[in-house]
Amino acid sequence: MGAILNLILRLTNKQRMKKISALLLLLLCIQPSSFSQDQNLIDSLQLKLRKFQSEKKVTGKSGVTPDDTTQANILYAISLAYRGNDPEKSMHYAEQTLALSDQLAYQKGKGNAYTIMGIIKMDKGEFLVALELFKKSLKIRQEIGDKKGIAGSSGNIGVIYLNQGNYPEALKNYLACLKAMEEMGSKRGIAQAYQNIGLVYKERYDYETALKYYNQSLIIQNELGNINEMADILNNMGVIYDEQHKYKEALANYSASLKIHKEINNIKGIADCYTNIGVTYKNLDNLPESLKNHFSSLKLKGEIGDKSGTIDSYINIAEIYIKQKKGDVAAKYLYDALALSKEIGSLAASQDSYYYLAKLDSLQGNYKLAMEHFKLYYLKRDSLLNNANTEKIVQQQMQYDFDKKESLSRAEQVRKDGLAQKELQKQKLVRNGFVGGFTVVLLFAAVFFRQRNKISKEKKISEAERERSEELLLNILPSEVAEELKAKGSAAAKQFDMATVMFTDFKGFTQIAEKLSPTELVKEIDDCFKEYDRIITKHNIEKIKTIGDSYMCAGGLPIPNETHAEDVVKAALEIAEFMQQHLRQRTKENKVGFEIRIGIHTGPVVAGIVGLKKFAYDIWGDTVNIASRMESSGEAGKVNISGSTYALVKDHFNCTYRGKIEAKNKGTVDMYFVEAASPQV
Repeated sequence: MGAILNLILRLTNKQRMKKISALLLLLLCIQPSSFSQDQNLIDSLQLKLRKFQSEKKVTGKSGVTPDDTTQANILYAISLAYRGNDPEKSMHYAEQTLALSDQLAYQKGKGNAYTIMGIIKMDKGEFLVALELFKKSLKIRQEIGDKKGIAGSSGNIGVIYLNQGNYPEALKNYLACLKAMEEMGSKRGIAQAYQNIGLVYKERYDYETALKYYNQSLIIQNELGNINEMADILNNMGVIYDEQHKYKEALANYSASLKIHKEINNIKGIADCYTNIGVTYKNLDNLPESLKNHFSSLKLKGEIGDKSGTIDSYINIAEIYIKQKKGDVAAKYLYDALALSKEIGSLAASQDSYYYLAKLDSLQGNYKLAMEHFKLYYLKRDSLLNNANTEKIVQQQMQYDFDKKESLSRAEQVRKDGLAQKELQKQKLVRNGFVGGFTVVLLFAAVFFRQRNKISKEKKISEAERERSEELLLNILPSEVAEELKAKGSAAAKQFDMATVMFTDFKGFTQIAEKLSPTELVKEIDDCFKEYDRIITKHNIEKIKTIGDSYMCAGGLPIPNETHAEDVVKAALEIAEFMQQHLRQRTKENKVGFEIRIGIHTGPVVAGIVGLKKFAYDIWGDTVNIASRMESSGEAGKVNISGSTYALVKDHFNCTYRGKIEAKNKGTVDMYFVEAASPQV
């Protein structure tokens, strides 16, 4: 039983890497100076408060007056100023703000008070209380039409859901925040929303989309000179590099982020950098250095009362002790992490705690308890990463994209209506001028015939352009999706219960690329990918996209079929054969060439259109992630398939079982090398 359980426990191994917390958007509701923790600012605000109260006594005003909204704003500003270094005093002044605003029926003041109270609670890890406070704030701000406040409350609600592992709701609120920021033209707010959206996709292992949003945010923050936000982004990008085994790049990003956080004395940012550096050193098997950084992080998190971050440190430290075979010490940290995760209502943290407890129990021979912990781990994991959540995330993103496109369409229609009105006025003037004399009639006739010829010529050009647009659209999107898009103006995301996804990648791409000129490199990749396009088209496979030297395609969509697995494997074998011949030819010419890895997996996916300016048909889901792992876990020149694909093609191809192979973030997976087509009987 022990051997079996150990095998099961290797099914996944999520690293406790600390993302920089999603950015709180409170700053959208106030001036940046209100964040200062300088005692001089607090003294100045309290002086203003006393002065206001004294003037009120001098004028003989009693009770609550409309002017007291000024007092409420001062109390709120004092609460903000205390937030960083004295949460208790900050809460005290926030409660005063709320009480006074309630007496005044000053809705904006109440919304502000609920927001700062929610942030204080969230800083302490009291997520459920914070969520209710943020929702109260959002409701008030929606009632009074405070767009800036709506954006801030939506963003803060997204932060809570992200920490709880509720990714669809997190994305929904971040997109609502982004929409409000775009309507206001707030570059800073747009950049922060981009970063938070990137965090959602990073947590879903969609690294390409995450990096896209991070880079968009980084560009804007660089323009604005916001170095502290840039530090957060660098840290998050470092996490992705670590996931991709690019440890040198990961440490470089963390170090750059750490330097900035130290310069601005951001304790939480410093702590998170230490956490991530510790994880990377663990991946490099430098356990003493890893432990050193995790303890540095834990100390700082304790000082600022960061409960969520403390859980991360507990689990990271426990993992190192497990590796060092110090089970009793590891168990203490894991049970502390589990208790704290339940206290703050963090589903993701509970999942990780159960996983490492199960692993530890198994190593110590306590298999019954290990199995119980493992069941609880899977229960939490399935709640976080199920197909329903995947589909919700896709729907949230696409709903935002299509709503935005529809909004732009309405604006374009308004513009066209305006032009039409102007044209009618112009025609009226021409008509009035017509009665002025026969000479004008002749002149008008000449203009008319010239205009008619021009319109005829433009119509021919327009027709050619339309045909060209049709051709380009069909080159970008599947014909079925393109037709739906033209007919409805949108194309709904669809769930496919079974599709086969293939990834290809060049082995040692970076090293070989350095030996080629940029022109040669692009031509070589282009030559290969053109042949891939020809092969997959022959086998009725849909090209999804290329990412650098990686090529992705899928069978069984957008029109489902029964032969998708067999089609994709046939195409993979042809691509592998082409690459072998191509490499031999390059070698004869004394030129360097690429070897290819190919990975294939079959399972459910969600497919649809993404983007606004450049439409792209894409697919999402755990199937895509596993297919990518099949590629990275394969060998050069081989077609590596998963057990689910093997079950569908085993009667058509000779396959060699490789055993259960470790796939990053997916645990062990049954893998097979496809050799060649089986002889037909």
